[in-house]
Amino acid sequence: MAVVVDGPGAHRLVAHEPCDPGPGEALVRVHATGICGSDREVYQGNRPEGYVRYPLTPGHEWSGTVERVGAGVPASLTGRKVVGEGFRNCQVCDRCHAGETTLCSAGYEETGFTRPGAMAATLTLPARLLHVLPDDADLTAAALLEPAACIAAAALKANAVPGERVAVVGTGTLGMFAVQFLRANSPAELLVVGTRGDREALSRRYGATGFRTKDQPLPDDFDVVIETAGSADAARTAAALLRRGGRLVLTGIPAPGADGLDPTDLVVRQLEVHTVFGAPPNAWAHTVRVFAAGLLDPLPLVTHELPLAGFSEAIELVGSGDPKVGKVLLRP
Repeated sequence: MAVVVDGPGAHRLVAHEPCDPGPGEALVRVHATGICGSDREVYQGNRPEGYVRYPLTPGHEWSGTVERVGAGVPASLTGRKVVGEGFRNCQVCDRCHAGETTLCSAGYEETGFTRPGAMAATLTLPARLLHVLPDDADLTAAALLEPAACIAAAALKANAVPGERVAVVGTGTLGMFAVQFLRANSPAELLVVGTRGDREALSRRYGATGFRTKDQPLPDDFDVVIETAGSADAARTAAALLRRGGRLVLTGIPAPGADGLDPTDLVVRQLEVHTVFGAPPNAWAHTVRVFAAGLLDPLPLVTHELPLAGFSEAIELVGSGDPKVGKVLLRP
């Protein structure tokens, strides 16, 4: 079985036929697929133009086991637990050669948005995009490594060093991964800023030393801030937390009309601003390494697991705003 979204608001379940792997490809038996806000955008039809192609089988957050490989792929990959990069980069442009595959100049192509995704029994993709997991890896937890890799990219750009004061704005899945990555760098202080007080316990479980809601008085002397909320005022809230010369990494994508950063403030305070959209190979490798070392714990973020037939319910859950809804997984 597979989910097919024919266009905004229209989907169907279809019989799934595995696509035999061609040269350089691998066929993966999907274990679980995560649902995120961008999948909801695909279904609602408000994904930016050029970043979706209908009809489409969604699913860019996934884990699975390699079932077959094509010519030129090591046979030893068969049977291994894996996750995989989504961006289908060309490998030959200057950006790809620089390792910046999410900036591939050949144009945007990504599993689950312009290429068939993992809301199906199997997924066939270039084997070069796969990252092998330890044999004892929990594949349900590993299904969350795609959003973790995006935050790994942010953490690498933030370049936090031990003893710095760091903060995270946002308490969703991305925010909780940001806490874990920053905690691994032994900060002197790790503050989480959100909108819901009920996320304090989980934030502290993951290593936060402080928690505030954004309507409380906030400090202005942090070295590093990673923004994950994507709300209209999140970027400004994050920038305001920084000391002069501090480093800011933005990962959220707010709706049109969001508050922009003040260029005068950026210049006068000499703030260093980075952005992240997707995850390049080094961020994926970093994520898998940290996960294998036991420094990432995705399972507490999972609140719902549904079969593929529950796609509609999953989309509704993701957009419900219910504080009891965390990461929603579909299981073939």
